[in-house]
Amino acid sequence: MTKARVDTVRLQTMVKGFWESAALMSGVELGLFTAVSQGHNTIESAAAAIGIEVENAERLMTALTAMALLERDGDSFSNAADVERFLVQGTSSYAGPWMLFGKPQWNEWGELTTHLRQPKAAQKILGKYDDSFTVERARAYHEATYSIGMGAARRFHKQVDLTGRRRIMDLGGGSGCYCITAANTYPEVTAVVLDLPSVVVVTREFIAENKVQDRVTADACDFTANALPTDADVAIMASNLPQYSREIIAGVVQRVHDALLPGGEFHLIGEILDDDRRGPIGPALWGLSEAVSESTGLAHSEADVIGYLASAGFQDVTATEFIPGTLTRITGHKA
Repeated sequence: MTKARVDTVRLQTMVKGFWESAALMSGVELGLFTAVSQGHNTIESAAAAIGIEVENAERLMTALTAMALLERDGDSFSNAADVERFLVQGTSSYAGPWMLFGKPQWNEWGELTTHLRQPKAAQKILGKYDDSFTVERARAYHEATYSIGMGAARRFHKQVDLTGRRRIMDLGGGSGCYCITAANTYPEVTAVVLDLPSVVVVTREFIAENKVQDRVTADACDFTANALPTDADVAIMASNLPQYSREIIAGVVQRVHDALLPGGEFHLIGEILDDDRRGPIGPALWGLSEAVSESTGLAHSEADVIGYLASAGFQDVTATEFIPGTLTRITGHKA
């Protein structure tokens, strides 16, 4: 048998990956997918609808078709199923802000090699979440996380039955999606979102927007160091795991265990590697992104996280796939 020839195609595709990211982001920023959904489904009509030259619309729509984000039938285009669901403005599932979430760090990723050469002494516990993380930055940041977070929160409450529980503390809860959804699902539940001082200002805006301020509050708290509330029987920590080192996460988990009421439960939902640490790619890249943020964080494996909970004293620790290839939910109970 002839051995397959090794070429550079795979490497070239990866190196140009940022071209694809730019095309998708421009489609979102220009409102192209919304225009196509509304019937502006030819190059000429789409160009007029989004206010760009026909040649540029052709360039962009050709690339997006090759990326399978648009589907082409002769001269007519339509959105792929996931694009139609998540990238059409004005729909309840619109996730455009999340697609643009990483764009503020675009230039910094171009300097990844420089960041990787930084000594450990240059790393910060909270990385980009330092004193410069203003209310304005927090608002822009969590408008993006809210667009995808409500879907994750609804998924959580479909998977986890909190009937009979009384109070939730959400560590680094940001826009408050998990607590807001809990309040709308369980009339007897109250909740508190714990986050940075600049963030909780924005959290309270989302809480008020959802009209649950009578049962959901937001308190400033550095949960990596400060004491936690002792009146909760549920703790949630979602989508911020790679931001912290192994030592910090182990300490947080221990602090959660000690603060929870007896019989309480802890759900740590994170971008978690498989135990062989070969992937998935999503959690691996989230870990790498912490070099760009110059934080102490990194990607944790499923075994790592189970170990943190078990060492802290949690019992019946289990791992459940939350979003395939993206998020895993590790759950433990306090005796």
